[in-house]
Amino acid sequence: MQLCYDSSSFAAECHMSSTPMPLILEAANAEVRAMDDVELRRQLERVHADCFGWAMACCGRDSDDAEEVLQTVYLTVLDGHARYDGRSSFRTWLFGVIRRTAASRRRTAWLRGLLLDRNGERVRPEAPAPTDAKVESDSRSLTLRNALAHLAARQQQVLHLVFYQDLTVDEAAAVMGMSVGSARTHYARGKARLAALLGDARDL
Repeated sequence: MQLCYDSSSFAAECHMSSTPMPLILEAANAEVRAMDDVELRRQLERVHADCFGWAMACCGRDSDDAEEVLQTVYLTVLDGHARYDGRSSFRTWLFGVIRRTAASRRRTAWLRGLLLDRNGERVRPEAPAPTDAKVESDSRSLTLRNALAHLAARQQQVLHLVFYQDLTVDEAAAVMGMSVGSARTHYARGKARLAALLGDARDL
């Protein structure tokens, strides 16, 4: 006995059964994206205090600039324009995004000031760095902050990452986008210069 079937009907049934699959996958992907977004926001909240401290270090202790840099960074991350690749800790990766964003902002401000100056307009002086009440109440912290301000920018940043953010020199190198050897050089020179400055302060 030979069994017969209509191949066109069978193909139609297969097509009907497979049609919802893209919709199912799309819904699943949307759910994953929503979960990822929630987790991403949680991670940003966990490291916000550290990020603000690092943004301050990258923005010359200007709290307004630091807040604007962080806002730009958070929007860039949440919009997916900057993606965490897992090659370092989330905080280390985010510090790198903050550094690059702050550097871009400084370049933009410099170019704007240059254009204003060329057009004969008065360039608004930079606002003085805000004073941290907590630092003021602790003379030793204030002395340390003043000493750090006398270091080269790269030395300031690597020491901030190691002393205040508890990163290793290798992690600081990743954040700053430089080789480990360069970071160690900046770290060693910064420590030596800082020790000399603090010694001079104690002698006053």
